[in-house]
Amino acid sequence: MKYTHHNNELNIKNIGQEVYLKGWAAKVRNLGGLIFIDLRDRFGLTQLVVKPENPFYDIALKIRNEFVLEAQGKVIERENKNKNINTGEIEVEVSKLTILNTAENPPIIVSDDTDALEDTRLKYRYLDLRRPVMQNFLIKRHQITQAIRSVLVDEGFYELETPILGKSTPEGARDYLVPSRIFPGTFYALPQSPQIYKQLFMVAGMEKYFQVARCFRDEDLRADRQPEFTQIDIEQSFVDQEDIIPLVEKVLVKTFKKVLNVDVPQPFARMSYQKALELYGSDKPDMRYEMLISDYTYLNQIELPLFNGKDAIRGITLENGSTITRKRIDQLALLVKKNHGEALAYIKYSENQYTGSVAKFLSEEQLNSLKLKENNMLFIVPGQFSNVSSALGALRIELANEFKMIQDQVYKFLWVVDWPLLEYNEEENSFSAMHHPFTSPVDAEVLRNNPKDAMAKAYDIVLNGYEIGGGSIRIHNQEVQRLMFDTLGLTEADITNRFGFFVDALKYGTPPHGGLALGLDRVVMLMTGTTNIKDVVAFPKTQSAKDMMMQAPSDVDQKQLDELNIKVGK
Repeated sequence: MKYTHHNNELNIKNIGQEVYLKGWAAKVRNLGGLIFIDLRDRFGLTQLVVKPENPFYDIALKIRNEFVLEAQGKVIERENKNKNINTGEIEVEVSKLTILNTAENPPIIVSDDTDALEDTRLKYRYLDLRRPVMQNFLIKRHQITQAIRSVLVDEGFYELETPILGKSTPEGARDYLVPSRIFPGTFYALPQSPQIYKQLFMVAGMEKYFQVARCFRDEDLRADRQPEFTQIDIEQSFVDQEDIIPLVEKVLVKTFKKVLNVDVPQPFARMSYQKALELYGSDKPDMRYEMLISDYTYLNQIELPLFNGKDAIRGITLENGSTITRKRIDQLALLVKKNHGEALAYIKYSENQYTGSVAKFLSEEQLNSLKLKENNMLFIVPGQFSNVSSALGALRIELANEFKMIQDQVYKFLWVVDWPLLEYNEEENSFSAMHHPFTSPVDAEVLRNNPKDAMAKAYDIVLNGYEIGGGSIRIHNQEVQRLMFDTLGLTEADITNRFGFFVDALKYGTPPHGGLALGLDRVVMLMTGTTNIKDVVAFPKTQSAKDMMMQAPSDVDQKQLDELNIKVGK
């Protein structure tokens, strides 16, 4: 039987029509002999009614939740209308009913308001994905992906694929390794990103490339990170930063308009990396609220061991924060220490009085210099600049959530630019790449003569406190690339072993090029209003990187290990 309608289409205009429907029994009710069945498909619900005199009544009595059904009947007007669904004014009086498949009692409630624990939902993900809210996440993901793809194709980009099995070139997170059966003792690596391959497309003269790319990183997880994820990977030749940024803005603006019908103003705001740390304590600041960080380093002269001689003393002022309890302050102090802060001090101003943990150590003039208003609470963290920034950045987010400062359905984009090229490890007296070793320096001579001051042609795109993409102009000159490798302390053997093929490619006329990768999972998460990235991934892993449904990772047969010449340690 071919169905005539989806289960959200029928309304009062269809009364009297004979229809054919298919779907799952979302709910079955026997009310005084009348059997009502809510038939569900991915579009919505239609109520079926089966009367006692119906020849298919005995079949209807057997139906339980999640049975798969096929129904024929006439559309009639409902007596008790449901204004919450599109089909709430009608029901279908069944003339024929077929059970296509039965179902056991499901271990989770298949509805938006399920009470199942996350691990249970992930174990039975195929049932969890029947829930309309979960299907909407995946449908939105499809729409977002297609909208982005459409813009890039219109801009003349080619969608090209890169390999999944490649070479291990660890320069960030740990690689996932894949043993080779044909070459015992050797390994492929799953790509952390298609970085080198897309640059090779530029060497090959393709000029405009993009890919919906699967990427893999063996690192600790968090709410907005999975071990495997999807990037919208973009690369273009003969460009600089001012070509890539407007392109990415166009992609995002058109996607938000097409999928959410939201108008995003252009151009997006820009902020230097240093200013972001100074004002927000983060390189991915949430611009939906203020509560900026202020500098109080002049207090390092007072006779207080907590402040005396510190490199940085900085703080944030919370309006109407004087109601915060001492117990809550102690909890916030633990948050500060967890995020590398030495300690949390505070000063409260209420009823023309200054109180708090360090108020008595400050003179009246120093207290007045803080410019606190009635009921203000000032939180202060002393220490080293980057640690203080990290601690205050985390505290700022915690307070904003607690005091409901964040506006829903508001989208604040920000470009973070003017990045340092390198990070310096004082203990090891070594440099590492702030982004990756193929990022172009603003000035190669600064990199050569004073690498600590070298700046990068790099840019991150931030939305509502999440980094949703990052990119850079790449090094296209083999001498500059060699200088970068040397600065990072790579030996000739390291370079040849990890990047020999790439170094060779740069010798054959590499054009200037650059690009950016958008984190599709995070973009979808933000556009759908969830805070858990697992909601927008069809079959995600847990926070411990376990697949609850397939029970992976798992042991394998000894025969498989023998074929790969692998011995597993205890």
